[in-house]
Amino acid sequence: MTELIDRLSKTVRDLPPSGIRRFFDLASQMHDVISLGVGEPDFVTPWHVREASIYALERGYTSYTANSGLIELRREISRYLRKFELDYDPETEILVTVGGSEAIDLSLRTLLEPGEEVLIPEPTYVSYRPCAVLAGGTPVMVPTVMKDDFRLTREALLSALTPNSKVLVMSYPNNPTGAVMGPEDVKDVADLAISRDFFVVTDEIYAELSYGQAHVSVAAIPGMKERTILVSGLSKAYAMTGWRVGYVAAPREIMQELIKIHQYTILCAPVMGQMAAIEALRNGDVERERMVESYNERRRLMVNGFKRIGFDCHEPKGAFYAFPSIVSTGLSSEQFAEGLLKDGKVAVVPGHVFGESGEGFIRASYATSVEQIERALERMDRFVHHLQPQKV
Repeated sequence: MTELIDRLSKTVRDLPPSGIRRFFDLASQMHDVISLGVGEPDFVTPWHVREASIYALERGYTSYTANSGLIELRREISRYLRKFELDYDPETEILVTVGGSEAIDLSLRTLLEPGEEVLIPEPTYVSYRPCAVLAGGTPVMVPTVMKDDFRLTREALLSALTPNSKVLVMSYPNNPTGAVMGPEDVKDVADLAISRDFFVVTDEIYAELSYGQAHVSVAAIPGMKERTILVSGLSKAYAMTGWRVGYVAAPREIMQELIKIHQYTILCAPVMGQMAAIEALRNGDVERERMVESYNERRRLMVNGFKRIGFDCHEPKGAFYAFPSIVSTGLSSEQFAEGLLKDGKVAVVPGHVFGESGEGFIRASYATSVEQIERALERMDRFVHHLQPQKV
């Protein structure tokens, strides 16, 4: 009899499990570990946002919503996006999804025919490549480097383009590097998208977490709205990861196709989370700005700490991650992360899980308290300086 595993989808069988989750699971089984691994705010969702959901439940809001989501929420999303000079019709151009992850999946399945190429700047968030594969696409990794602050440059993108390039997946501010794209960088991408006729899926979940410069959306560049799918959500900026409220903004013609997949696979996002999201977007600016200020303080603390240890570390200007080089230790990123977890009781993510361009780096999240960051840096410093002299 054929082995059960052999009868399952080869595409799925060939997908590797998430490297992020592996280290998080290891850390959860150990005592006194400081985790800098999972990218999740350490803040609790503000009380008035939680209260809005509780009140909705008390009033009996437990049913399905329209496939696209509550119109009140879509109007708030439309209003919110105008701060980035984006104009989307809440009736026909915005879809509420179950987190940004569903939005990425919908976008790639809508755009791709089998074998078409998906350009993915690397180091990259771990789900983009698998989502491209599951949608039938062919991932093409576009390396970014520390000397360019991990920005996607025109030269790197141009060198990766082929006649079969269909979609570019952008994610700035970036996970895992903390890189941002300035106005000229974004315009370079837009010019190539228009001249070489490819779509852009832009994941802007960290748009509010930009330090020192305003976020610029590629969808706001003239000529780009019609070839861009914008993905975002409330998880990071509003400390609402577990609520799973994301959204897609796209031209009406694209949105009509996105909704088909959403209808058949999800139906609608949970109404309780949507009610909370309305409150967050209407009245959550003060708490959001306070959280961003705190992340900025922690960002400086962590980057300065890595430099004191002796690691090269570019300045992350967005998101809540630092991405220091650990090449000076002589260890691979996997060896360093495993040793630090075992001997230093600090959990970080080895850079190679974000693609080949991430080898030689680690990702450390500063979405945790100042006290925890300081303790983690002390432990890391001890771990590094107890390595064999030839590896320091």
